[in-house]
Amino acid sequence: MADMFLDKFRSLVPEYLDDKWQPEDGLSEDELEEMVQDSLGRPAAILPQAVREFYLSVGGVEDLMEAYYFVWEPDEFEIEDGYLLFMEDEEEKFVWGIREDQLSVPDPLVHRRNNATGRWMSEDGTFSEYMLDMYSWVFEELEPELEDQPESQG
Repeated sequence: MADMFLDKFRSLVPEYLDDKWQPEDGLSEDELEEMVQDSLGRPAAILPQAVREFYLSVGGVEDLMEAYYFVWEPDEFEIEDGYLLFMEDEEEKFVWGIREDQLSVPDPLVHRRNNATGRWMSEDGTFSEYMLDMYSWVFEELEPELEDQPESQG
């Protein structure tokens, strides 16, 4: 299958980190395979194409993987409630996932679970849309607000 998302995800590095994308910014095919096997006991081929290409593009960039939410490394993946979990917020109030029955879709919809209620809701966007929009929100809208806040007096 032709690469559909690599360039979009690789462009996150120069766009938000003011650096040139380097191969070490992404995981290698072998690293991804080993990590998915460790966490899920299944080959990395079960991952949707967009998810796979995300990790091959920027899976090694800590500034993106922990930009606001915590995008899990592939060896941390879990399948729970019928969803492949891949990200959580800092307070662990929410977790994001992809329905397990949609893993064969190249760019499946993202869902979010409220951990207090266990209720899942669609984010109304595919994995690639959601991740690209999230980084835009974090780096273009949220960061200036955080930079404008006065430092606490200690």
